Amino acid sequence: MNGLIGKKLGMTSLFDDNGKRVACTVIQAGPCVVTQVKNTQTDGYNAVQLAFGEKKERRTISAEKGHFSKANTTVKTDIVEFRDFDLDVQLGSVVDTAIFELGEYVDIVGTSKGKGFQGVVKRHGFAGVGQATHGQHNRLRAPGSVGACSFPARVFKGTRMAGRMGGERVKAFNLEIIKIDSERNLVVVKGSIPGHNGSTVFIEK
Repeated sequence: MNGLIGKKLGMTSLFDDNGKRVACTVIQAGPCVVTQVKNTQTDGYNAVQLAFGEKKERRTISAEKGHFSKANTTVKTDIVEFRDFDLDVQLGSVVDTAIFELGEYVDIVGTSKGKGFQGVVKRHGFAGVGQATHGQHNRLRAPGSVGACSFPARVFKGTRMAGRMGGERVKAFNLEIIKIDSERNLVVVKGSIPGHNGSTVFIEK
């Protein structure tokens, strides 16, 4: 599995060959530096560790400085392993948008936007309890019943209730690459991806 670490820049729209407007997301994909190469003999599995994003050296512990110095690169902010990396890469080599092709489908992993503590209408799509008339008072966005009475005398685990929403790891599958700008390391995919603008994402082939 090949992949890259990137940063979500934002959304825009492009026009396809039929003149149809297509919503798309712009991602700064790399360049990433290979900071470690793992194999079955020494580590038990095959993987390539990529690093992305510049980080101030004074904010880095000595162990990380030594790890990056082995790859002869500056200190990075994000480190991700990609298992069964298909490309033959060496320690310290650079991986960029050249691994992708126009029209290719990729999976993108990101952290969804945090919404804070939300009720059941926003979090789970509940319709609320009843109408505003016939004696209903402040029940339009209420969750309703959450359990039985004397038996089982508890609320089952997994019951859809109010709580923290967002801020979770989300993977978007089968997004088509509709444009690649190799000079600026930009990849444009069809549709939306999880996360706010400027957040780190992982692109998997």
